[in-house]
Amino acid sequence: MSGPSSLRTPLARVRSLGSSHSGTRDFWWQRLTAVAMTLLIVPVVVIVLMLRGWNQAGAAQILGQLPIAIILLLFIIASTWHMKIGMQIVIEDYVHGEKTKLVLVMANNFFCIAVALASIYAILKLSSGV
Repeated sequence: MSGPSSLRTPLARVRSLGSSHSGTRDFWWQRLTAVAMTLLIVPVVVIVLMLRGWNQAGAAQILGQLPIAIILLLFIIASTWHMKIGMQIVIEDYVHGEKTKLVLVMANNFFCIAVALASIYAILKLSSGV
């Protein structure tokens, strides 16, 4: 009488389904982006408070400073990447239809890219003074 050699179910062994080996990578990237956002949130809040009451020319002058633009760009990149990973995990865990899951993951990717690009474009346009 021998015990099972692995923890996989018989159906998983027949279908050769196993770990996708991407869960740990996503876990660490999500933690890394969370730490980045945590470190950047105080400067971002200070920048947003500095922009209160200014018109577009004043905001462009403040955002035209290289350190401020870099801080905002890093925050945008970290937060949209964090959003993409988090929503993808939710979709993969709770959507069961493979076609629906594929469509939702693709829509999530396109949405996150669109948000990131629009935000980056706005920061670059304001910081360039155009």
